Amino acid sequence: MKLDPQTGTTRFFQKTMPSPVGLLTLVASDKGLAAILWENDDPKRVRLGQVEENQNHPVLLETERQLSDYFAGKLERFSVKLDFATGTDFQRKVWAALITIPFGETRSYAQIAKQIGHPDAVRAVGAANGKNPISIIAPCHRVIGSNGKLTGFAGGLEAKALLLGIESKCAPQPELL
Repeated sequence: MKLDPQTGTTRFFQKTMPSPVGLLTLVASDKGLAAILWENDDPKRVRLGQVEENQNHPVLLETERQLSDYFAGKLERFSVKLDFATGTDFQRKVWAALITIPFGETRSYAQIAKQIGHPDAVRAVGAANGKNPISIIAPCHRVIGSNGKLTGFAGGLEAKALLLGIESKCAPQPELL
């Protein structure tokens, strides 16, 4: 892993890509993908330190390829290595639970809280979901309110609806009897 020679901290690299949900900024370390940031993302939502432009970083190129396939309806499971470089232990538990939500399905915040062994921490799960640095691939868009309604999303509710729409069109449909 490359460290910044002056600070001794992890170096991060970024590139941007256009997508159906707007311009995305992909950020990686040499360990894996560290963030997918939205066009109008709050800079305080994900703090990674110094990031330098690198259009040819292999993790970023592979992430861009997989996201392009996902948006085209050709990919249901991402295989890019992830680097959850930020976050508390609790947040990382929530983010790990997000990855277990199958393509084309949703879960409630309460279901995630129960899954990670903290059934009373529904609001904390919501807060951790909002800090998820690797949106789309760690699919926080698949988490909805207990009433079935779309709730907060760093990319906006329109983007959340679009992502769920892509997945519902691509998900295998049950056979009609």
